[in-house]
Amino acid sequence: MTPFEYLRKTEKKRLDDLFRFLSFPSVSAKSEHKKDMVACAKWLKAHLVAIGFKTKIYPTAGHPVVYAEYLVDPKLPTILYYGHYDVQPPEPLELWKSPPFKAEVRGGYMYARGAHDDKGQIFAQIKGLEAVLKATGTLPVNVKLVVEGEEETHPSHLPAFIRKHRKMLKADVVVVSDTAQFSRTLPAVTFGLRGIAAVEIFVYGPNRDLHSGSFGGTVTNPVNTLCDMVGKLHDKNGKVTIPGFYDGVKPPNKWMKNQFRRLPHSDAKYKKSLGVSALGGEKGFTTLERAGARPTCDVNGVTGGYQGEGHKTIIPSMASAKITMRLVPGMDPTDICNKIEKYLKKIAPKSVRVKVEKSGGAKAVVVPTDSLWLQAAKGAIKKGFGNEPVFMMEGGSIPIVNDFKKTLGLDTLLIGFSQHDDNTHSPNERFRVKDFNNGCKTAAALPEALAKVEV
Repeated sequence: MTPFEYLRKTEKKRLDDLFRFLSFPSVSAKSEHKKDMVACAKWLKAHLVAIGFKTKIYPTAGHPVVYAEYLVDPKLPTILYYGHYDVQPPEPLELWKSPPFKAEVRGGYMYARGAHDDKGQIFAQIKGLEAVLKATGTLPVNVKLVVEGEEETHPSHLPAFIRKHRKMLKADVVVVSDTAQFSRTLPAVTFGLRGIAAVEIFVYGPNRDLHSGSFGGTVTNPVNTLCDMVGKLHDKNGKVTIPGFYDGVKPPNKWMKNQFRRLPHSDAKYKKSLGVSALGGEKGFTTLERAGARPTCDVNGVTGGYQGEGHKTIIPSMASAKITMRLVPGMDPTDICNKIEKYLKKIAPKSVRVKVEKSGGAKAVVVPTDSLWLQAAKGAIKKGFGNEPVFMMEGGSIPIVNDFKKTLGLDTLLIGFSQHDDNTHSPNERFRVKDFNNGCKTAAALPEALAKVEV
């Protein structure tokens, strides 16, 4: 029996296993789900043990890390797989067509929180490795697997775990499946990820909420002020106005521009898929360049004043906004956080008090495109999906990739199986069953391909 034949034979069980994995409400950001996090980690450990992996759960100051290994021969390449079992909060629940933690298949898609990000994708890697083990009795490479529970929250204790266990995690390359394909017919290898910097701004006015009739026109309204400050973060051309924001930023080089041009993108279809009449962003760059190779500054949420039913005529005492900035090579998250803090305090009127809480972030990642590991991975992807993959850049961030490079000295293969419209972080998150199956096939072909790389 070949690994692909094993996958065909076990398709129903693979889906059943994944649905069980998806049933755990492993929401790392909420303390009420701490027991669910532990239960999910224990289930994953048991599942990996049943496949044949030596597995251990490592507690951290936050949520536990599941570590597994299958070591064949020290002379063979060692591949470190990474994924996360935690998920985003499912709210707003009323927008889900089926319960977020009870997977349901509709129209060829499985719907559940974590189906795409990242349970479905890391599980495809696990099931691909299982197929090789069960079909051949062994693996052609040494495998180490780290599945954490804090990717979707902050702070993450995984960087400290990596530093503490760098000897245990020694490997030749890292494999991460937490990105996407370019389209439903075109798989991809991601060679670049934007970094991220996050802040929260608080604007304080009077010492209590005030009657807008009695006090209106005499004091500064923090919500009005916050909106004005946020409006000054960009100019009319979509350029970020924070002084020094673009220091060190270089435009996409000729090779990158050529990769973007090769991708079959349509702005018209893109607008239609998002339900917008026009696109925005920094002028002078294409949509794909803006989405993957240019830095951004976005307000993620605004809080202030009365937001319940009906009206409450007040001048709020405070307002706040959460802001994230996507970074490209040449930008440091600490530096960018300091710059936005300085700018926001400078443009605020003296009639309010401004506080900025900085959450740090991660630098951008660029993977060497001439890597032998990457070329081997391309072959495995073609076997799994039937098409030659393209190179692309992702606008999202996977902070731990920087730690793998900094602490372990390892480059990362970013191999995504899902689609950009799979509603990541949104209600009705989904993962196409065909993509899951092709991802399992790619994962089954990957060890043999990587075994041929001379280290």
